[in-house]
Amino acid sequence: MASRTRRRGATTGAPGGSRRRRLPMRLLLPLLVLVALMAMLMLRGYVHSEILADHRVRAEASIDKVPEKIIDGGPVIDTRGGRTTTLKVPDHRMVLTFDDGPDPTWTPKVLDMLKKHHAHAVFFVTGTMASRYPDLVKRMVDEGHEVGLHTFNHPDLSYQSQKRIDWELSQTQLAITGAAGIRTSLFRPPYSSFADAMDNRSWPVTEYIGTRGYITVVNNTDSEDWRKPGVAQIIRNATPKGGKGAVVLMHDSGGDRHQTVRALDRFLPDMQTKGYEFDNLTEALDAPSAHTPVTGIDLWKGKAWIFLVQASDNITAVMVVCLAVIGFLVMSRFGLMFVLSGVHVRRVRRRGFRWGAPVTEPVSVLVPAYNEAKCIESTVRSLMQSDHPIEVVVIDDGSSDGTARIVEDLALPNVRVVRQLNAGKPAALNRGVANARYDLVVMMDGDTVFEPSTVRELVQPFGDRRVGAVAGNAKVGNKDTLIGAWQHIEYVMGFNLDRRMYDVLQCMPTIPGAVGAFRRTALERVGSMSDDTLAEDTDITMAIHRDGWRVVYAENARAWTEAPESVQQLWSQRYRWSYGTMQAIWKHRGAFFDRGPSGRFGRVGLPLVSLFMVLAPLLAPLIDVFLIYGLVFGPTGKTIVAWFGVLAIQAACAMYSFVLDRERLTPLISLPLQQILYRQLMYVVLLQSWITALTGGRLRWQKLRRMGGVSAPPEPSAQGRKVTERRPVG
Repeated sequence: MASRTRRRGATTGAPGGSRRRRLPMRLLLPLLVLVALMAMLMLRGYVHSEILADHRVRAEASIDKVPEKIIDGGPVIDTRGGRTTTLKVPDHRMVLTFDDGPDPTWTPKVLDMLKKHHAHAVFFVTGTMASRYPDLVKRMVDEGHEVGLHTFNHPDLSYQSQKRIDWELSQTQLAITGAAGIRTSLFRPPYSSFADAMDNRSWPVTEYIGTRGYITVVNNTDSEDWRKPGVAQIIRNATPKGGKGAVVLMHDSGGDRHQTVRALDRFLPDMQTKGYEFDNLTEALDAPSAHTPVTGIDLWKGKAWIFLVQASDNITAVMVVCLAVIGFLVMSRFGLMFVLSGVHVRRVRRRGFRWGAPVTEPVSVLVPAYNEAKCIESTVRSLMQSDHPIEVVVIDDGSSDGTARIVEDLALPNVRVVRQLNAGKPAALNRGVANARYDLVVMMDGDTVFEPSTVRELVQPFGDRRVGAVAGNAKVGNKDTLIGAWQHIEYVMGFNLDRRMYDVLQCMPTIPGAVGAFRRTALERVGSMSDDTLAEDTDITMAIHRDGWRVVYAENARAWTEAPESVQQLWSQRYRWSYGTMQAIWKHRGAFFDRGPSGRFGRVGLPLVSLFMVLAPLLAPLIDVFLIYGLVFGPTGKTIVAWFGVLAIQAACAMYSFVLDRERLTPLISLPLQQILYRQLMYVVLLQSWITALTGGRLRWQKLRRMGGVSAPPEPSAQGRKVTERRPVG
């Protein structure tokens, strides 16, 4: 039941009344969030070499096309401007080079050791590491060291096209610019060795690198520190013979480099006492600096790149934390539901259980209705089959489809129609309470049908004078479609299993509008129904809790309601529910600081509702986001196993809830598809509700289109009849 709203017309575009279809904001904003998250994950995957990485290494090839002066020359190769020259480091000068960094653990230790011994070096950084640790690149430059390019993802360039080589160079240069504000003309290809190792596959790459303005630097002394041969052996490998100059290869990344750091602490002072100077490359060659300051738009491009990379890492880290949170919440909720629903079942199904003295007094059943012509007759006739004495009050809230007339024409005993101008569901319910004859009031929707025993089962908990309200067992009546089956699973697993848990914890958050009962005294004490929120049922339930009443769940008080049959209708309903729940939580937030029953509900009920009904559903899609990320970037096998593990837990919980509700398990066949599609829809709805709440928007009631698909409750199963007959009334 809902208030009438004016239909918003489509935007008129070109002459002739043509309409321009715009993507609704409720779809656009979640879509933008999803695209942004996926873009951040893609960027992180690229920077962490999880995508576009190529780890192939080509075997040695022939050398007949490589000039002899290159093979016999020095470790510095210059092919710029068509030149083919090499340079050697002068005697008693040494250029230490460090590959594959910067590393957050070992690079600072290497830099500290160089600073301690007043030595300079050249760091050939990869774009991935420079993007992730820009402060270390800046420190290298600030402390007088030179940096060079070592590609972005460390591929063997002999496998790559010229376009990919350009990409590797430009992206690494962009990272260095963003980190230190400079460009560098030094380059070292991955998997390089001595100049005499140049072959017919690597030489064309070196020539091409020169056309891009870079000097290629290999080495002529390899410390082999990557083998971790021990400090003494690293020193022996790095020591040139006969006082000759050398370009020494070391590593500040790629694994544990404690041997390298310890070797430097001995190697540097030992060689300095022998007359060696440790310079960066251009100092050793008495050449202009390899660094060129960058200004203007290129500098800001580099800074923007570093910002985006840092943001992707930070956002991913937050998402991982959120994934851990949602994992904890999901497992906690499943655990609580398993344990506490079992406690609830054992309590209410034990032999001889009674709420108190049997309740036999008449009950007023309130049916608020707005344009329910397709459903109202079935609703009222189902009430006439009740095995408990009732009066039926249909409150027509300004219907325009003859709803009131249909009820009046039925001329059924103990059925009254109260008419009012359209004022909304809370006002209609309050009007019904004012016109009710009896102290116990049952409320239902105009599209719902009751079983003959529903009212009797629903009011028996009032035998306990502490009970102020009772939640019934709402079920989907039109579950023969896929979307209906998904809602059926949600109702049985999510709603009714939750209500058992909340009953045991004494913090039931919602009396469903489809089937609920109230003690008139409890309603009057809290001021009756309010239109402060769009979830008046949640609002009134929380208010009754705060007033000190018990709110319980009657599992056998079944009501069959017509669930939305289209995505648009489902969206509207759940959007209202989600936003209304947020409004109710905010309205009753003061309970957290109260004393007595209100404080107990505020410190137990509100946090649980906020965690399980607002926060957990909002974060749940991270499971699917990381599923996609894992499938694309790996580890694929572990990702699939983890996802199916979560699905198995959900399936076990769903089967448990179906068994407790004595439902057939057949609809659970669609559970995997529900988790993939239906849950994403609920996520977008909840995200839209968050956006509405944060922007201060106010959502109006929206009338759901009824199809009249639930005309009578289904026959109870033999098992259900047997259990009902065995239970005493009470």
